[in-house]
Amino acid sequence: QVQLAESGGGSVQAGGSLRLSCAASGSSGDTYCMAWFRQAPGKEREGVAAHSAGTDKTYYADSVKGRFTVSRDSAENTLYLQMNSLKPDDTAMYYCATTRVFCGLSSRLYNYWGQGTQVTVSS
Repeated sequence: QVQLAESGGGSVQAGGSLRLSCAASGSSGDTYCMAWFRQAPGKEREGVAAHSAGTDKTYYADSVKGRFTVSRDSAENTLYLQMNSLKPDDTAMYYCATTRVFCGLSSRLYNYWGQGTQVTVSS
């Protein structure tokens, strides 16, 4: 079992920055891959960024490449998402997720999910 706790969301103006954190507790074996997803009202959940502990490989959605950076503190088992140059289209609930096997941006890969943190970007 893994428990995930997101933090760092908030309201910013377009062009601003936020840093999200996801603290994982429980079975470290289930956090081989950690990822960020987001879901805006009326839209499907989409993968934003992911990090593989085994290969140190990162994955990004095209919509955030060059603006968002995912990183992990393995000692603290915490995943971060640095979000720069935020746009109104980035407004969504952001969720952290983990899986023990494959890494990627499909929500079907992930077993454990946090409760989410809201990010609101105003124009």
